[in-house]
Amino acid sequence: MYALVEELRAAAPGRRSARRLAEHFGVSVRTVERDLHALQEAGLPIWSEPGRTGGYTIDARATLPPLGLTVDEALAVAIGLGTLGASPFRDAAKSAARKVTAVLAEDDARRTARLAARVLLLEAGDRAPAPVALAGALTGGRVVRMRYRDATGTETDRTVEPLGYVGKGEDWYLVAWCRLRDGVRAFRGDRVLAVEETDEVAPPRVVRTEELDIPHGVLRPVLGD
Repeated sequence: MYALVEELRAAAPGRRSARRLAEHFGVSVRTVERDLHALQEAGLPIWSEPGRTGGYTIDARATLPPLGLTVDEALAVAIGLGTLGASPFRDAAKSAARKVTAVLAEDDARRTARLAARVLLLEAGDRAPAPVALAGALTGGRVVRMRYRDATGTETDRTVEPLGYVGKGEDWYLVAWCRLRDGVRAFRGDRVLAVEETDEVAPPRVVRTEELDIPHGVLRPVLGD
């Protein structure tokens, strides 16, 4: 499967027929079609075009170059993605995990799965997952309207400009400029009852960590050393 992806990436934006791929790898056309279908199910942007000049192609811009992950690295990725189960990014994390598995060698994929099954996450289990729509609040760069319930149970309608996220265990906070409060606020994901992304582009703002007024813990960037 890894080799199939790389062959399609090398040919992109051109196409490769199943027969040509089968001849290249010395397998049957049925095997090629089965593996390409599995890659599509894993979320890779592969599609086919019918006809004599048709074949399979991949959007190379939307895929990662060769990762060459070791089993230890693949396990670390699997664990990291697994910690996002209650976050707004959980759907993207599941899709990413399938893609990583799809490009591993078969033996490495099986070994990674066996090892990952021995790693468990201890959670309180009393948190509702943050709405997945909150993930787009940051990547979309748009102003968001949402219904929010605070710690006292009071519900309010907020219009916010997303600035980032803070994760702490099972809790994920959307950090945003709140137009109702005219300042930076952190909204706990499980208290967000409804989310609607608007067409308005959020203006550029810079948030300083001291503005968040977090009394416990130390903030660390996810890509920090």
